Amino acid sequence: MRALKMNGTGNAFLLVDAREQAFAVTPGGVRDLAEAYEFDQLLVLEPSERAAAHYRIWNRDGGEVGACGNGARCAGWYLTQQSATDTALLDTAYGLTEARRTGDFRISVDLGPALTRWQEIPLAREMGTVALDYALESGGIRLSQPGAVSMGNPHIVFNVPELEDLPVEVLGPMAETDPLFPQGVNAGFMQIRDRSHIRLRVWERGAGLTKACGTGAAAAIVSGHRKGLVDRKCLVAVDGGKLAIDWREDNHVWLEGPVELEGEVTL
Repeated sequence: MRALKMNGTGNAFLLVDAREQAFAVTPGGVRDLAEAYEFDQLLVLEPSERAAAHYRIWNRDGGEVGACGNGARCAGWYLTQQSATDTALLDTAYGLTEARRTGDFRISVDLGPALTRWQEIPLAREMGTVALDYALESGGIRLSQPGAVSMGNPHIVFNVPELEDLPVEVLGPMAETDPLFPQGVNAGFMQIRDRSHIRLRVWERGAGLTKACGTGAAAAIVSGHRKGLVDRKCLVAVDGGKLAIDWREDNHVWLEGPVELEGEVTL
């Protein structure tokens, strides 16, 4: 089976095109592949009757998840390359996603609507999601009142005054496994530089600290705008580069940025 090593702004993927040949996925198999090929997520394209491909995602720990924004950009780039077109539809767990080529190795994807009700995140109990009644504490650091957003997967986003020395590797796992989040949670830490530019790091459930998180970037801008701190269109600086977010008036969030093809492997 042929597979591609790719990354979206540093977010590392192994992409398998299983539209013509079935590819069996097990949690243990994903973990073995992640150890061998060092990726954050495994992306598998399967046949779809309503789109170019059915798009599925597994985190490196072997758990399947419903959304991955940078993965959708990589899958979208691959499908537009295959069809020699500028657009492609992905059939995902949360509906149809459109990918658009914006340059030779740049892709924009519609991540769908931002969901902000507590049941949609989901949370274990009712509370307002603009600023959760929730805090993290470790080593004299206390962060509180994160925004909560679902972008097809659950996110919380903390506003922090300074990001570079923040122990995200310690704080992220504390949030990921907190009982308030019955499906786990991706924990974002956002430093606002101005209303159209932020710095972001994200601890991803099941994957850990990655160089970029597309849905995390979307969640950060939605959270920041709901608090009145940033505009609906922002540049997001992540460890792997920059992503552009546009939270449109129809509530859909578009994610745009670079992709890179690193090579081909045989599984």
